[in-house]
This record gives sequence, C-alpha cells and structure tokens, in this order.
Amino acid sequence: MPTTSEPNERITAYGLELIDIHDRLREQLTRLRADIEAHLDGAGPPPRDLPTHCLAFCTALQRHHTAEDDHAFTALARQHPDLAPVLDVLRRDHGLVGDMLRRLPDLIAELPAAAGDPARAARLLSTVDGLFALLESHFTYEERKLVAALNRLDAGGATTAYLLGVDPDA
Repeated sequence: MPTTSEPNERITAYGLELIDIHDRLREQLTRLRADIEAHLDGAGPPPRDLPTHCLAFCTALQRHHTAEDDHAFTALARQHPDLAPVLDVLRRDHGLVGDMLRRLPDLIAELPAAAGDPARAARLLSTVDGLFALLESHFTYEERKLVAALNRLDAGGATTAYLLGVDPDA
C-alpha cells in the first residue's frame, strides 16, 4: 500500500489536478458570463476589469490546451496508444475552442453597444453560451477518458505545470 512519501502519490495527482484546473476554468467562465449579463440587464456600465478578466481567462485556457497538446497528450499517447482516437478528438476541440477565444475580446469590446441593442446582446450571450457549452462538453469528455490514464502516467519527473499548463501560483 503506497504511503504519502512514495513517488506514486505525485503521479496520481495529475488526473486530479486536471479536474481542478477544469473547475477553475469553469468558475472563471461563469463569472465572465455573469458580468456580461449583469451589464446587459442594466446593472450599470461594463465592469472595468471585464477585458482583463476575458484576457486572463483566454490566456489561461490557451496555455492549458497548448501544454496538453505538446506534453500531456504526447506522454499519454506513448504510454497508452489505445487513447489515440480520444486525443485526436480533444486536439480538434482545442482548435474549435481557440477559434472561439479569438473572437471573445472583440465581442467584449462590443458590450457597451450591445447593452442598448437586444439583438446584439443576444448574439453576445449566445457566443459566450456556445463557448461554455463546448468547454463543458470538452472538459467532461476529457475527464471521463483521461483522468484514470493520467493517474497512472509515468511522467518522468515532469511537473503538473509542464504537463497541464497550470500556473502553480494561481
């Protein structure tokens, strides 16, 4: 039975850390959407930190997906070749998410005009909701398919930040 001092404990944390990263990203997107909706509902001007929040969210998500593509998925494919079709789906999702993220700052810039235009407001919220739905589907699929393999991964001493693109100070 492993003890807390055995190396296996650190390896097991990779799958659990993935879930934690996804939960933090879910929370950030939920806050982003709530800030947008509050403004559109007439709760005042757009929050001053909304563009910064959007940029921070987009950057964190892109860093996470890049690390997965470049490091975690490579290690998983080497040790679990049967996961190749799953990894292909996840990489495709990363491309779709990246396309949506590139549009998000422009949509946030439209927020003041959208507040007075119900059609624009609906498009803005629809885009954010589409991103949320895509990410939730992606995260859920990834967690279901990869957590067990990540928990068994021999990462050769690689850090969670390296494999999963998480800022250890976040």
